[in-house]
Amino acid sequence: MPKKHFFSARLRVSLFLLFLLSAIMIAVNGNTITSAHNARGIPTKGLTTIELGKTYPAQYESWKATAEPTPADKSKYKRGYDTDGILYSKIDEYPYLALLLNGWGYGAEFTEPRGHVYMIEDQVDIEPTRLKAGGSCLSCKTPYAQDLQTELGEDYFKKSYAELRDDIPAQDQLLGVTCVDCHNTDDLSLKISRGFTLGKALPQIGKQPSDLSNQDKRTLVCAQCHVTYTMPKNAQMKTTDVLFPWSGSQWGNISVENIIATIKSDPTYKEWTQSVTGFKLGFVRHPEFEFFSKDSPHWQAGLSCADCHMPSTGAADQTISDHRIMSPLKNDLTACAACHTEDPNSLREMVFAIQDNTATAMINTGYALAGVAKLFELAHHSSAAGTITTTSFYQQAKEAYEQAFYRLMFIQNENSTGFHNPAEATRILNDTEKYTNTAERLLREAIITSGITIPEIVDLELDQYLYNRGNKKLNFNPDMEIVLPQTPHYPDSLSEEPHQITHPSANAALPQ
Repeated sequence: MPKKHFFSARLRVSLFLLFLLSAIMIAVNGNTITSAHNARGIPTKGLTTIELGKTYPAQYESWKATAEPTPADKSKYKRGYDTDGILYSKIDEYPYLALLLNGWGYGAEFTEPRGHVYMIEDQVDIEPTRLKAGGSCLSCKTPYAQDLQTELGEDYFKKSYAELRDDIPAQDQLLGVTCVDCHNTDDLSLKISRGFTLGKALPQIGKQPSDLSNQDKRTLVCAQCHVTYTMPKNAQMKTTDVLFPWSGSQWGNISVENIIATIKSDPTYKEWTQSVTGFKLGFVRHPEFEFFSKDSPHWQAGLSCADCHMPSTGAADQTISDHRIMSPLKNDLTACAACHTEDPNSLREMVFAIQDNTATAMINTGYALAGVAKLFELAHHSSAAGTITTTSFYQQAKEAYEQAFYRLMFIQNENSTGFHNPAEATRILNDTEKYTNTAERLLREAIITSGITIPEIVDLELDQYLYNRGNKKLNFNPDMEIVLPQTPHYPDSLSEEPHQITHPSANAALPQ
């Protein structure tokens, strides 16, 4: 993947803001704004943001700073949008994902996110198959989501991505998260702006939107988007809704077990087909809120997302919450100093130790699970496939495989590499390993019982998944791979020996 330097990105943002200011003709009379509208009569939210920026310039300037790259070499595992000028790919960082996600857009292009300013621009540039879910993909990306869903009803979910984006006023079609996503414009109090997603989900976990404290909202305005969700499909595989899979969970205890049970409870939640196994699966996306709020140390201490990711900062002779939202690691752990007395270097090493443990377990299990996927492929292509797939060994192996897959994706796609809840990360990954081992043991039993000889070592054949990916024909960049001393390493070139997995002990048991 080529390196992209951010002077051009900054220029695009600057030009966009200038265009926004000049093209939409703001007429100001005191605090009243005469605003442009789209064809549906919805006023442009860019105008609101600019006007609020005049009243709250310090907050506005820090929000605009999300367009700037963050310092390089500060975060070990989230190298996303940094001053090194590289847009990192999760497929290249964790090569086994190319195999496990092959079959839909994530397996073709899965980049680390940039700042909030770029939310829609990054979508427009992404692998086109990532947008098959249609206009629903804009639910977290545009401040117009609630207005459009209220106006369109079910048609909001039926429209294509391009069609729904065209319903946004032209001046704001690249506008990402702004003031109005989190704040009431009259007094800047916090609000839940997406009633059709988070607002609908909160009662499932025992929280009414009308009963939220301000500290609750300092987490929940982030949880409007930093959560996992599923997009149910109809018979034509068209999206019909955006749902949070929280059934059976409670505030402070949204468990991975309940998330998986919800996904598996309804066939319409199975959004894609994994090409290696042929299994129809759901997905677990960036479950930061669920992971953090499940009795993590900082949750128990009463902290919110904003306490750590939007720390107090001095600006223009006042103290504000820093709206240049980023990892505390990239902000020299400024937020941590509010509670911790250790020096920043010591705190950084503590964070890295937690993340190293998580990454080691995650990568080892990821390769092992990829090996099980290849065993399913072998079973399905064998001459005795019909016999194998009807055995109880096979059915139990399939169930264990899916349980492992969803758990791995939960930790893989949660963006703290375990730090938000270290004990829960360890618990989930331990169960992932047990389910993976159980799936392999049972599947080998099923294959052997059917008279098929299978190798002890499974070749993952990663080349066929890592190279020539998607419409963009993307190729593996070994320089991006995250490699730990304790973990497998995919070869830097095709001439090296391909990665292989040796089967684990047959004594692994299902987790209780």
